[in-house]
Amino acid sequence: MVTWNNLDTLASYKELQEAGKVQLAEAMSGENGAERVKKYSVPMAEGLVYNYGAKQVDDNILDILAKLAEEAQLTEKYEALYNGEMINTGEKRLVLHQLTRGQLGEAVVADGVDKRAFYVEQQTKIAEFANKVHAGEITNAAGEKFTTVVQIGIGGSDLGPRAIYIALENWAKANNTLKMKAEFISNVDPDDASGVLSKVDVAHSIFVLVSKSGTTLETLTNESFVKDALKKAGLDPSKHMIAVTSETSPLAQSDDYLAAFFMDDYIGGRYSSTSAVGGAVLSLAFGPEVFAQFLAGAAEEDKLATEKDLLKNPAMLDAVIGVYERNVLGYLDTAVLPYSQALSRFPAHLQQLDMESNGKSVNRFGEPVNYQTGPVIFGEPGTNGQHSFYQLLHQGTDIVPLQFVGFKNNQMDQDVVIQGSTSQQKLCANVAAQIVAFACGKDDENRNKKFEGGRPSSIIIGEKLTPGALGALLSHFENKVMFQGFVWNLNSFDQEGVQLGKVLAKRVLAHETDGALKVYSDLLNI
Repeated sequence: MVTWNNLDTLASYKELQEAGKVQLAEAMSGENGAERVKKYSVPMAEGLVYNYGAKQVDDNILDILAKLAEEAQLTEKYEALYNGEMINTGEKRLVLHQLTRGQLGEAVVADGVDKRAFYVEQQTKIAEFANKVHAGEITNAAGEKFTTVVQIGIGGSDLGPRAIYIALENWAKANNTLKMKAEFISNVDPDDASGVLSKVDVAHSIFVLVSKSGTTLETLTNESFVKDALKKAGLDPSKHMIAVTSETSPLAQSDDYLAAFFMDDYIGGRYSSTSAVGGAVLSLAFGPEVFAQFLAGAAEEDKLATEKDLLKNPAMLDAVIGVYERNVLGYLDTAVLPYSQALSRFPAHLQQLDMESNGKSVNRFGEPVNYQTGPVIFGEPGTNGQHSFYQLLHQGTDIVPLQFVGFKNNQMDQDVVIQGSTSQQKLCANVAAQIVAFACGKDDENRNKKFEGGRPSSIIIGEKLTPGALGALLSHFENKVMFQGFVWNLNSFDQEGVQLGKVLAKRVLAHETDGALKVYSDLLNI
């Protein structure tokens, strides 16, 4: 039987607090370091590897973390989630994003519908629509093919799909699968929509409006902005727009759209990239076959997350090491550092995924917790980040755990040898050097040039960033966040923290303000 308990009630947590700490700089030096890196590694899906040799753990800590995972019933809670139990206690909903890419357990029926069959049906409809667009069977009013797809959405309707599109754009070019250029409009700032519309040919663009409720203020505002631009160009907006929404939203049966594809309340926005939210824009951009490869990679990694042996379960292992860093070692932040320009927006997606999920101070029952929960997530791709915030990471007063991602080969298979090495080799040399520099540091009589070391990191390594590898990477972090939420006894699947500002903004726009809210409104000339 699954029980939900706070972290500080678990015996294994107390054992972790009393265990001896690893002196990372010493542990990573010389042959000891070489053996750690070889030993502390676990395979992931799609040929990826999670290596945690430079983390502040040893066999004893790992043994206790295994006890923690067992005592917190992480495997059982994951099983309950994918078998359709009501895990989202705040909104009293199931949590079914894994079902968009595969069936891990028994059939899940909700609202009288087999949900796996429902998600597959939507994927099939999207694939058929995308193929018709690519074949010129669905065209603009002049009978000309669409060449650009523009997603209109915010939060999870933007961050994940945008990060994934950027991650695969160059791969698709190299593999001749880039069917349509994609752009994204998210911010209610009119400069966002204006900037996108100024660089696309609206006559040959198809717009994807994404709103589960059909009432999202920012998204509907941007939809009106786009419709106005289409009308000014002498175009019928209904011939240029599709909707991704719920079956019960006002958008579902509207004549304002060429087609509507459906999601449901059981998939939160930040977990929706493998649903129709990502499926429509990515299938139009790259073709349904590429989106299917992406889903397959995620499904393979989801299956690995069911592994009961902690040392064979990369997402769970990553999660409990993160809990140890947060709650025992006292580290406040985590930096995500992909050494791949294609993943330039992936840290932004992980910010929402992690901080919206586990940025909570009450447990699943609404009771305050007496320990730290989700860390602050930030990051930029290497090597750019090295010339930005790495100064603080190396020599600042706070220790920030690091999560590197690197690939042996680039996506476009183009490179040049300069000074005896290729650009890709230089990139990989930098990430290898940074891991060791952070862990081991450097002594120097000049304190300004001294590096204390002892700064923990992990790295996910792959051959090449392909659609399957990207799907596996996405699943890894989704499942890591889920497992950490289970350990902290949080509801990782609602986001009440984003609601208050929305409510007050509506008051401002209705001129129903007083006090400080009125003064700020006046200062901004609203």
